[in-house]
Amino acid sequence: MRRYKVDDKIISDINITPLTDVALVLLIIFMVTTPMILAGGINVKLPTATTADTTPQRNITISITQDGKVYLNDRETGFDGLQPALEQFLKNEKDKTVILNADKSVMHGQVVRVLDIAKKAGAVKLAIAAERTGDK
Repeated sequence: MRRYKVDDKIISDINITPLTDVALVLLIIFMVTTPMILAGGINVKLPTATTADTTPQRNITISITQDGKVYLNDRETGFDGLQPALEQFLKNEKDKTVILNADKSVMHGQVVRVLDIAKKAGAVKLAIAAERTGDK
């Protein structure tokens, strides 16, 4: 009678192929979704100023794009819907700063119109956003 030898060796190698597959799939997912996350917001080219200050993000932001669209905190409202929407934001906190992000190609009259609407809505603190240039 023939006896078979039983191999009692423990396999000490770890197969890293599945781990590599999962890591590469996650890397591809992150590479594809990151531009989508970073691309959000409204495209506005701010004018520059040497005295521009940085302010906290907890303020109310009104944006006017190059083509004249008006946004309140990333939501399009237009000139007609701006005052009621702004009144809703200012109802609870009157001392919040309203920051105007107007594209540098926007006509002066549109900026004045938005500032006037903000005052009528009850805004006490108004600021115009600008990019800081190098001190010369």
